[in-house]
Amino acid sequence: MSDDRPQREAEFHDHLYAHDRGARIPTAKYYSVMDRCRDEYLSRISDGVGGKRVLEYGCGPGGHAAHLAAAGANVVAIDISAEAIRQARERVHSSVKLRQMNAEAMTFNDDSFDLVCGTGILHHLDLEKALGEVSRVLRPGGRALFIEPLGHNPVINLYRRLTPSMRSDDEHPLKMKDFEAAERLFSVVDLSFYNLTTLAAVPLRKTKIFDVASRGLSRIDEALIRTIPFSRRYAWNVLIELRRAE
Repeated sequence: MSDDRPQREAEFHDHLYAHDRGARIPTAKYYSVMDRCRDEYLSRISDGVGGKRVLEYGCGPGGHAAHLAAAGANVVAIDISAEAIRQARERVHSSVKLRQMNAEAMTFNDDSFDLVCGTGILHHLDLEKALGEVSRVLRPGGRALFIEPLGHNPVINLYRRLTPSMRSDDEHPLKMKDFEAAERLFSVVDLSFYNLTTLAAVPLRKTKIFDVASRGLSRIDEALIRTIPFSRRYAWNVLIELRRAE
């Protein structure tokens, strides 16, 4: 990856957020089947954060900073996009500290945060650099939580190839081998997989049977992922929990 990759990412997301302000992001319809993954993520990042220092890593135009602040955390949120930070300042309570910053080269001191969290951020970054920075700024015993897309499912990958304008040139959905980098840096690497068959419910999202279909397919996903471990790599999303050694 070339040295101008962070600048390309910043420019892509500046344009995305400015263009889609007040409108739906083009891929938003697919997020309608992510409730189980998102709910679990929100539950985990909220657990015990009262009075803790939390970093939202790649917050976009607000992310979950408000949710974390409402749970009693002292929140700092960063994004490489100046437009994202500008919009976040309009949407997020002033108690949240917002900073435009390169997630691969953060300016925070070592051992600064009890929790680092983010959604859809790591696959835009040099993973070794990003995870190294996350480990550096976490306090001993601290946690990191991320939702990220996986890159093994051939149907999803075909859709990605057919819709290049919806994503930046440098993003790279994670592969199972990428988690080896996390295992070198963290004492615990816990992976939970979601959205194996639930994407089939997306065409039904505006119908009365969407909720029933989505819940039913989620239960099928849970059974497949539990009983056929190899199927995990074909999921769309993975919830990653990392822990730094004490």
